[in-house]
Amino acid sequence: MSKKLRREDLMDMTAYGRVRQERRRAITELKKIRRLGVGPDATCYFESYETMWHQIHEMLFIEKGGEEQVKDELNAYAPMVPNGSELVMTLMFEVDDPDRRAALLSGLGGVESTLNITVGDEVIKGVPEEDVDRTNAEGKASAIQFLHFPFSHKQIKKFRDHSNKVMISIEHNKYGHIAIVPETMRIALSEDFD
Repeated sequence: MSKKLRREDLMDMTAYGRVRQERRRAITELKKIRRLGVGPDATCYFESYETMWHQIHEMLFIEKGGEEQVKDELNAYAPMVPNGSELVMTLMFEVDDPDRRAALLSGLGGVESTLNITVGDEVIKGVPEEDVDRTNAEGKASAIQFLHFPFSHKQIKKFRDHSNKVMISIEHNKYGHIAIVPETMRIALSEDFD
């Protein structure tokens, strides 16, 4: 599986339009096994070459920004493709009620630095994307966070060893939750490693 997303990997938008519905159905199925709720309001989406390929195509198809937009989308999303020794996550706080969402996010400053993946006795700390500050000066967190989890060879081996429990934790003092990674998800995420 490719670990890099390049300009030559992208389809012409007319050709993409012909296969768009089929691609959207396929990516919906793929995302189901790469998604995990952590607590009542947070959802972890683990990205891959396929999810980022789809995201770029959708942005280009909807916004119709041409070649200038291609460069911007690749700059934004290509770094989110796992490099072979990491897992990459989009964390979303999904709260429909705008007042409750604002209250939740206003107390979650710095949440992007509190995510871990635990594999057996190994803790892999999340590293937030550096493209933009995800907590503003007032301490309000963004509803969307992008994180990389760099694994050592030893940690990858433990991740693939099904006798080790895998957990995702958010350890913020105002949002402390843990979720166990199901086996189907672990198998899918194992493919992100070399």
